[in-house]
Amino acid sequence: MTTTEAAGQSLSIGEVAERTGLSVHALRFYERKGLLVGPVQRTSGGRRRYTSVDVEWLLICVKLRESGMPLADLEHFAELVRRGPGNEEERLRLLDAHRQRVDAQIQALEECRSVICWKVGVYAEHLARGEADGLWDPTI
Repeated sequence: MTTTEAAGQSLSIGEVAERTGLSVHALRFYERKGLLVGPVQRTSGGRRRYTSVDVEWLLICVKLRESGMPLADLEHFAELVRRGPGNEEERLRLLDAHRQRVDAQIQALEECRSVICWKVGVYAEHLARGEADGLWDPTI
C-alpha cells in the first residue's frame, strides 16, 4: 500500500486549493518553502497529487498564518513535525509562544473594540436626542 493509498484519496492541486482556500500559486510556494510535512506525490506526468493528510496539515497552516505566525516559525514547526517523535516539547514551546502573541493581539483588539463601542454609544445618544453639538465638529 502506498502512502497516498494509506492516507485516502488522491487530490489534484486545484481540489486542494478549493478545500484549503489557498491559491494554486500559494500551494506551490508552501511546497517550495518546505511547509508540508511530507513530500507531495507526483503522477507519472509530473502532476502534483495530495492526500487528505496534506489537506488537514494545510488547513492548520492556513490558521497559523491567518493568526500571524511568521513564515520562519511555520517552517520550523513543519520541520519539527517532519523529524517525527522526540521534539514535542520544542513544538509546544513554539505553539505556546504563538498563542501568547495571539492572546496579546486579542486583548489589544478588545480594548480597541471597547473604545469604538463607547464612541458608537455617544453618537447614538446624541442622534437620539436630535443634537450633534460637541461631536468634534471641525467648524466649532
